[in-house]
Amino acid sequence: MSDVTQILAQIEECQLGATERLFPLVYDEMRKMAARQMAVESSEHTLEATALVHEVYLRLVGSQAEQTWNSRGHFFAAASEAMRRILVEHARRKATHKRGGGYQRLAVDLDTLQHSEADEILAVHAALSALEKRNPTAARLVKYRYFAGFANREAADLLGISPRKATQIWDYARTWLLSEIEKDD
Repeated sequence: MSDVTQILAQIEECQLGATERLFPLVYDEMRKMAARQMAVESSEHTLEATALVHEVYLRLVGSQAEQTWNSRGHFFAAASEAMRRILVEHARRKATHKRGGGYQRLAVDLDTLQHSEADEILAVHAALSALEKRNPTAARLVKYRYFAGFANREAADLLGISPRKATQIWDYARTWLLSEIEKDD
């Protein structure tokens, strides 16, 4: 059992100081996730990687709701989901008419997509919600690769599948999402 998994169990048991011991252990990896994500964001993006990490951590550990994680992988899967939600919330706020936005669907390529436009993030998010109902594994893979910036092998490990299977699912998910986004155009 990894140190992270042990500390997560201690947090679940409400042991004093466990939350403070967890942050240094997960910070570097969460910072890498956020840096990968923010590297493809627009240079005008107002959210920074460090702020994203802190927001994710607060949502996961600092919330009043009791949360349990089975393993280190489960924790980072939850972190990638929290990161996705934060970026979608940020994109929604940016896209409101009050802030000069407007909703306009755009055709996007998930492999080359730069998160420069809030509309693109929202289009992927809407299509991803539909994919989640149809194929939850494919949706989780997209979250790990697209929103958390994990490589295929890392995402496969989080899902507990082979990298080859992850590639097949990625090809399916990417095609399905693009057709769904184009249908909404």
